Amino acid sequence: MPEVKTSQMLLIDRLYAGEMPSKEEFVQLLSCHSREDSEYLFKLARQVRENIYGKDVYIRGLVEFTNYCRNNCYYCGIRRGNRNLCRYRLYDSEIYNCCDEGYSLGFRTFVLQGGEDMYFTRERLCAIIENIKKKHPDCAVTLSVGERDYKDYLAWYESGADRYLLRHETATEEHYNKLHPGEMSLSHRKECLLQLKEIGYQTGAGFMAGSPYQTLECIAEDLYFLHELKPHMVGIGPFISQKDTPFAGKENGTLEQTLFLLGITRLMLPYVLLPATTALGTIAPEGREMGLLAGANVVMPNLSPAGAREKYCLYDNKLSTGGESAQCIQLLRESIEKTGGRMVTGRGDCKLLQDL
Repeated sequence: MPEVKTSQMLLIDRLYAGEMPSKEEFVQLLSCHSREDSEYLFKLARQVRENIYGKDVYIRGLVEFTNYCRNNCYYCGIRRGNRNLCRYRLYDSEIYNCCDEGYSLGFRTFVLQGGEDMYFTRERLCAIIENIKKKHPDCAVTLSVGERDYKDYLAWYESGADRYLLRHETATEEHYNKLHPGEMSLSHRKECLLQLKEIGYQTGAGFMAGSPYQTLECIAEDLYFLHELKPHMVGIGPFISQKDTPFAGKENGTLEQTLFLLGITRLMLPYVLLPATTALGTIAPEGREMGLLAGANVVMPNLSPAGAREKYCLYDNKLSTGGESAQCIQLLRESIEKTGGRMVTGRGDCKLLQDL
């Protein structure tokens, strides 16, 4: 512990003690911190995580089952308007095969992720969820398929889905409108998140660090929104541009800012499930490991068929091989152990859900 704490460390101490700094103080913290401040934050974040989760790092098997999407978000490579993308949908049998393989490798959570593809109707996804849970009743199923009707969310939950990931992307309406076309609205996205929590899902929100037009004031709003929502999971990864989008060539988010935000989130929401994302591993060779050292406790390697992985191009150069591939389970275990963590093959539910 440093002999003399900086003003930034004192702000970090307040977060550690459960006090929310003002938005202005968050802007100050984000705009002016040293490497020593960052290391101090990460040390406390690891301490908070270990007090609740010990050394455990949870693994999720990611199944990217469709890259069709009805939306035209300006940052996303699978946007409706991308005419250069080779589209695909996995057959139901392919999804089950991914889960069967994942189960044999030790995965006990499957994340079904895709664009907002209306081919996968309420009934079709209900059947898929029910079949996965029937075959693997000791596993959790996480959905990440965007904004849908309340009745869809309810039906999928009643069919056995346990968790739902829906990044809010930004809590500032002006910023949201610069990232999305006019037919989409921040108010509807927030409404979906509230519905998911009301139904009973372990619910995940989150945002991109360094997205175009994002200011530090925007990030402060994001942190306040997350604190108010109290999600069970938070996904924060760096913005990475994609060559076939309106944001092609835009400056990417940074490793340093993303890691700092992971540490802040761990202190702000101690019990949250916090992934070290594939995007972190894309912008830095050991980005995922650095995410774990900053307070994350989840990794989500890819279980999708090899031929589909390169087509799910949310951003350029997205990793899906090596340690990002679920089949390389030993590499994954070793990378986690390098950080002092222990790979856990259970469901990995959020602890003390009643506190959230």
